[in-house]
Amino acid sequence: MVGGMLAGTVAAAVLAAGGGTVGSDGPCHEIRVGARFAPPTAFVASSAITYDKKLVPAGSRIEVEQRSEPGDMAVTVRVKGMKPGHAYGVHVHQKPCGADPAAAGGHYQHREDPVQPSKDPAYVNPDNEVWLDFTAGKDGSGGATARHGWEFRPGGAGSVVLHREQGGAGDRVACFTVPFGPTG
Repeated sequence: MVGGMLAGTVAAAVLAAGGGTVGSDGPCHEIRVGARFAPPTAFVASSAITYDKKLVPAGSRIEVEQRSEPGDMAVTVRVKGMKPGHAYGVHVHQKPCGADPAAAGGHYQHREDPVQPSKDPAYVNPDNEVWLDFTAGKDGSGGATARHGWEFRPGGAGSVVLHREQGGAGDRVACFTVPFGPTG
C-alpha cells in the first residue's frame, strides 16, 4: 500500500468524519480519504471515477489528505496503480465528481476569477489554486503536496481531478470526490 492507503470504506468514513479538532494555535481541520477507481458505469459505485482506463486503470487507488488551521493548509494526494511514467496534472475542483467529467466544475480558486471558465494566468496558477501534479513511478505510484497560506471556503471545494497533462488544464481522466472543509 502507498503511504498508508486506506484499507476500506469504513476507515475512510471514520477519518473523513473526524472534521475539526483543536490544535495548539486554535481550530484545525483534518481529513484523509481513499478509494479505488471504477468506471462511471460500474455495478458498485465509487467516489473515485476513471474516465480513461489506460491512464487510470479500474482498481487503481487514490488517497487525499487535507490538514488546515487558520492561515495554513496542506493538501496531499497519493496514488497507486497508475500508468508508469505518465505525467498527470492534478487539481482541486469546485464540485463532486459525476458520470460526466465536466460535473466537477472548474478549478477551486482562492481568488475567484469573475470570468469562467478561467484562463487568466493571474487566477490560473499554483499560488491561487491547488495543483498536485506528479509523474507516476515505474511501479505506477506517485504523489504530491501543495501548501498554501489560505484555506478552502465552506462548500467551495468538492473533488480532486486528474488531467491528461500537467499544468493549468487538459482532458479529465479521473475524479475523486473529497469532503474538503474549512478550519473550525
